[in-house]
Order: sequence, then C-alpha cells, then structure tokens
Amino acid sequence: MIPPQGAKAAHGTAVASVVLGQHEGPIRGVAPRCRGLSVPVFSDQRPKTSQLELARGIELAVDAGAHVINISGGQLSPSGDAEDPLARAVRFCAERNVLVVAAAGNDGCFCVHVPAALPAVLAVGALDDAGEPMPMSNWGAAYQRQGILAPGQNIRGAVPGDGTADHSGTSFATPIVAGVAALLLCLQLRNGQVPDPLAIGAALRDSADPCELDDPAACARLLTGKLNIERAVHAVTTNDLDLENPAVPSCSCGGEPATTVAEPNEDVSPDMVVVSAGEPVKEPWASLVYSLGVLGYDFGSEARRDSFKQTMAPVVVDGTTVPANPYDARQMVDHLTATASEARALVWTLNLELTPIYAIDPVGAYAADVYELLIRLLAGQVAAEDDSQFIERVAVPGRLSGRTAKLFSGQVVPVLEIEQRRGLYGWEVNRLVTAAIEAAQALPGDTDVQAVSKSLREFLTRVYYDLRNLGATSRDRAMNFAATNAFQAANTIASAVSLGMALDAIQVEKSPFGRMDSDCWDVKLRFFDPENSRRAKRVFRFTIDVSDSLPVTLGDVREWSTSD
Repeated sequence: MIPPQGAKAAHGTAVASVVLGQHEGPIRGVAPRCRGLSVPVFSDQRPKTSQLELARGIELAVDAGAHVINISGGQLSPSGDAEDPLARAVRFCAERNVLVVAAAGNDGCFCVHVPAALPAVLAVGALDDAGEPMPMSNWGAAYQRQGILAPGQNIRGAVPGDGTADHSGTSFATPIVAGVAALLLCLQLRNGQVPDPLAIGAALRDSADPCELDDPAACARLLTGKLNIERAVHAVTTNDLDLENPAVPSCSCGGEPATTVAEPNEDVSPDMVVVSAGEPVKEPWASLVYSLGVLGYDFGSEARRDSFKQTMAPVVVDGTTVPANPYDARQMVDHLTATASEARALVWTLNLELTPIYAIDPVGAYAADVYELLIRLLAGQVAAEDDSQFIERVAVPGRLSGRTAKLFSGQVVPVLEIEQRRGLYGWEVNRLVTAAIEAAQALPGDTDVQAVSKSLREFLTRVYYDLRNLGATSRDRAMNFAATNAFQAANTIASAVSLGMALDAIQVEKSPFGRMDSDCWDVKLRFFDPENSRRAKRVFRFTIDVSDSLPVTLGDVREWSTSD
C-alpha cells in the first residue's frame, strides 16, 4: 500500500526524477548514471520550512560527499542576503568545492530568492518552449552575475507511486542544469582530470548564450544568458571559451507536448538532490554532532505548559504571591532542583541565539545523570554575570537519532541523543578569566589585569560568533571542539592575549596526520598585534580526531610565531 503523498512530496519526486530518472523507465533523467541522494528539508506536515533547515540539509549533503547540490526552492529576500546559518552553509560549499544550483523563483518580478542570490551559487531561471524567459521566472541584480536560463516549461517528471506529469517553473529548469553539471564532472573524470564543481559552474555561466537584444530591460530577464551545453562541453574539454562567436544556439531539450498545467509557484518547497560523480555518497542520517550554543527548554504543547504552571510553587513579588511562570528560567531552575524527575517532561533544546537547532534527548543508563547536569547548566546560564558559576555557552556532543521533536511554536527540530554526560561542558567565563589572569601574572613584566580580562572575553565572544554552526559536519565538529579546547587551554592562549594580541583568523584543514580509521582535522587560531602590523603573528594549532561522539585532541596544543 502506498502512503498518501502531498504536493511537496510530489514536487520533490518530480525534481529528483529530472536529474536521476533512468532511461529505461518512463522519465529519462539528465544524469541517470550519477549517484544521488535526496535530502528532505520540506514536509507536507509543516506549512513552511526555514533557512536554518535548508542550511542543515546543505551541510549534511556536503558531509555525505556531494559534488553538486540541486535546490529547487528558496525564500524571497529583498536585500539578497540570507540568514547567518544559510550564508555560512553556502560558504562552506565554496570552501569544499561543491556547486550549489538553485532556483531563481517563480514570482515573475525583479526580485531574488536565497540561496540562489548568494555568491558562489549558480541561479537558474526558466525558458518556455519557444526559448524565451517564462513570465513567472524571476530576474534581479544578483542573477545578472550568476544566473542562467534553462528549459523550464512542460518538463516531465515522476509522480509518487506511479505515473508521470508535466511541470513548469524554475524548480524544473534547475535540475536540468544540475544534471548537466554532473555530466560535465563525469567528463572531467573520463578525461583523467580532477573533478572541479565550481569550475564547472563557472563554465556553465560563462558559456551561456548572451542577450543580443538592444533593449536592456529585455536583456535583464535573460540573466547572464541561456544554457548552451555544447559550448560548456567545449569549455570543459579544451578550457578555451570563444564567447564572441557562439558555436550553437541555446539548448532546448524538446520533449513531448504538455498534458498537465503546472502550478506557477511550485518551487516554494526547497527540495534538494545531491549528485556525486565519483565515490558513493555516505548516509548522513546517523551523524555525530558536537555543537556550541545556549541551553533552553520547551513544552511542546499548551497542556504540558499548563501542567508545569500548576505544579510549580507560586512566587512572592513585592510581598504579593503570584502564580508561577514556567517561562521564567529562574523559577524553572528552582522547580527542577526540587523535583529533578520533572526534567524528563521538558523538551530540552540547544539554541543558536534565539533559534532552537536541536532537541536534546538523554538516553541510556546515564540519562538521569545527564538530566541532572542539564539542570545545573541551566542554573549557570541564569546566574548573575559576575557570579563565578555563570555559564555563557554550552558544548553538547551527541548523535542524530533520525527522529524529530515538535516545539510549542510548531517548529520541528532534529532530536540529538546524549548517552553520557562526558563532554557536556559549560563555559564558565569568570573562572576562565581568573585562571588566565593568574597565568598572565606569572609571565615576566607587569600585567594589566583589566586589559587581559577584556581581551579574553572579546576572544571568547569572537570564537563563538566566528565558529557559529550546526556542528554536524566533521569540519564543524573539529572547529567547535577546538573552541572548547581554547576555552580549557586559556592558560596557554593567555600568553598571546596578555601581550595585547587579538584573534586574526580561524583556519580548518584536513590533517595530514591521523590514526587508522580516524577523521582528523587541524584547527589553527591565528593572533596578531592590532597596533603593530610588523610584529610576528602567533599561531595555535589543535589536531582534532572527530571519529567518536566526543572529539579528542591528538597530542599537545602546538604554538609558533609566523611572519605571514
């Protein structure tokens, strides 16, 4: 029996079939021999998704071995900017040489969607059967630099369960371009070249047929031009583009006449198809996580919230007794301290600022100990900032369970299982600063206590905001654990901070050293003197093995001076 499928599932199925449909079946996909993985970021059970969920899917796709990521969806952005997690995820793709191909949107206006409008993304608009821009296809300033048009009308795709249907829109032009990119990567492999997805994206853009009209407004709708597969192949095989003399007209895929009419805004659901031209993709669903954030809690439902309100003790405010407020974290800490078993009834969350990114679920024999530590960490977060027990952030190691939890707001977040309290840390900033000052005072010369305190606090804030991520990829887990190490190894780093040096950059690269079956990364913190550019920089290197649920440092923290 086939379960019922909604519009979003149908949309995703059709998009995937355009890329990966087998030629012996009813849908002849563009790249049938490439390996693919569907990463669901939109559900028929939820009215809409978020940029955070899209960022999470992109990072999982990269970690799974993607060369090309097709995103048939997006969100309107008047400024062309994305929220921080999505912008970071796209930059992560650029750093790992992964091509993101995203739909330009079906609003029919001079406007842009994200992620399509972000740098390093190849945006795709839609052509009609006559080779002209479809009225629904968006155009905008960002797309003039990084957008191309491809056939997007009457594109045949698979239907969940059985059958086919024709669709129109930028959602269905996008997988055509993604599929062509995958084939060009295969061509590089066949020719003995190293696959270069970002270079393929640039070749597709630069080989597109430019607008030959005299009307600037009409040319704006053509973005940088129309997909020209022959010229793209020539560019990849010879690295010699003849942009002034197009070899052939723009690509047209043809196909059978349309038998159905597509909805004009189908690409509001960001369906992702991951394509790999080389090694098989890895299943990312049981991924390890090491994430930094702020601890929170949620009730999941109105009834659960009211049950806490009724069982919590009333409080006295200015001599007046008032009912308890379950949203007051201080009152919740008092309640949980008195009745620790109630902690299991909450949905514990890890947040990036105000946005929940995971639901924390202690499991196994040590679950009670983990709940006890969560209560202590929450108490530290609500303590006064000058309290020695004050906690600013927490570091949480765990494993994605494949389950989700629905919060009171309706947001659905992945469930992160924690089997033991080992590695569940709180950043006790005041204790760290005290230790760093003591270390600095042991160094030769006079120590400016206030300067050291200020510099170290700025360093920790900078580390957290520079590293802010979901902690689901190997690279991000290494960065986050290095930040925890930097916190714990403050006595070492205090030597740079006490000398007036500031954090310059955080670099992460695959380590050339590692044990068998390990996953090792080198994380380097570079410090510089903001008042003396001629002074040598100071580098601290952490080598992190992230192959276990709790990452581990290999060897000691290394430090050296450098002039570059």
